[in-house]
Amino acid sequence: MSNIRIFIDFGSTFTKAVAFDLDKEELMARVQVPSTVDTDISVGLREAFDKLAGTVTITDEDVRRTVACSSAAGGLRMICVGLVPEYTTEAGRLAALGAGAKIVGTFSYEMTRDEAEEIECLKPDILLLTGGTDGGNKKTIIHNARVLSQIQNGVKNIIVAGNKSARNEIEDIFNLSHKNVIYTKNVMPEFGKLNLDPVNKKIRDLFISRITDAKGIAQVRELIGGVLMPTPLAVLEAAKLIADGSHGEPGLGELLLVDVGGATTDVYSVAKGLPTKEGVTTAGLPEPYAKRSVEGDLGLFHNLDTLSCIAEQENALYDERKTDFELKVEKLKEVLSIPEGADQTECQLLLSRLAVKTAIDRHVGTVELVVTHNGEFWVQRGKDMTQIKTVIGAGGPVAFSSDPLRVLEGAVFCETASNILKPKAPRFYLDSKYILFAVGLLAQSDPAKALRIIKKYLKQI
Repeated sequence: MSNIRIFIDFGSTFTKAVAFDLDKEELMARVQVPSTVDTDISVGLREAFDKLAGTVTITDEDVRRTVACSSAAGGLRMICVGLVPEYTTEAGRLAALGAGAKIVGTFSYEMTRDEAEEIECLKPDILLLTGGTDGGNKKTIIHNARVLSQIQNGVKNIIVAGNKSARNEIEDIFNLSHKNVIYTKNVMPEFGKLNLDPVNKKIRDLFISRITDAKGIAQVRELIGGVLMPTPLAVLEAAKLIADGSHGEPGLGELLLVDVGGATTDVYSVAKGLPTKEGVTTAGLPEPYAKRSVEGDLGLFHNLDTLSCIAEQENALYDERKTDFELKVEKLKEVLSIPEGADQTECQLLLSRLAVKTAIDRHVGTVELVVTHNGEFWVQRGKDMTQIKTVIGAGGPVAFSSDPLRVLEGAVFCETASNILKPKAPRFYLDSKYILFAVGLLAQSDPAKALRIIKKYLKQI
């Protein structure tokens, strides 16, 4: 059997292909070509194989064993419906993000007709219906199931992960709806207790069995082994592997990973995030050990105006005049965020660092002093990441930056914002070969080899 394994990422803009030599545990080649998901996705796939074959000898068996991930055609678009925003709705949101989804809407309490029409217009790939602890409130989730059952178009796949006491009534409601309804365990069976894994699995299974077909990806099934997961989930799987290790191959320990893209900045943390400050109590839902957040307003192509506003608000322009800076941002738009010359390079470095800083500020936990009649208390919400020693940078604006260290230093704890629990003294690594997705895919079949490969290509900076 060939020692070559090939992995594909179907992106909305580019289709990427990575070839590993599993005997030598080395990267053989990485190529990318324009995606053709809007016409015939197999055209771009074949072009990627042809380009790969320019440097790697590929057999038909290598092609058939190839597996892929995908964020094409908008990725996995999900809506979460729950009871209380801070609890069951948030639990559903965490489950969806952990499965690699893009959240296009969240709704809480009893749904209205206007909200149903909004959902119909959003046309999610999957709607996740939650609400109530087991044995608790079931009125709201039953009401919402009834409203959703009456939506004629735009909602085909529904996963129900709420109060088990309401299941029989919900089944009766959906029986005549002609929707694909899947039932799983409650995402929050007890107050403040999360159970995300069963929901994650149902989302992933549904993505593989139905969503990829709806996005035209079924055309590649005759060519390759299949599409295993959404691309963000592949990156999360890689992050978990790097942190935790596998089969006697040690990992790097708890970590933070930031992936800066053109449309979003994604942050992944693999850490417990327990308080490190004495006398601190925690509030809110418990944080998942492996957590992903997505900032849709911090992309380095689609959100340059937003990032320039953040730069102004944070006084990051220093002595530069606002009008001069805005002109540089406009120039970046013209060259598709690939800087030309020193001025544009400096501008993009500033905006990239702000994207990292802002995204991680939102991802990590915070601590605040709460004054009550019983005295003062420190209260932590979210993860304490101050002692994290590993920060990994990924994505084009970081991997291909002229100064990736400067960009990633946006992840570091700041004394002037000491309530934001960011890493205080981390080591910085770079996914310089842009292969995290492939490592996450390989980890499904050979995690130890996948870990040894990524260790070779994570570049400390």
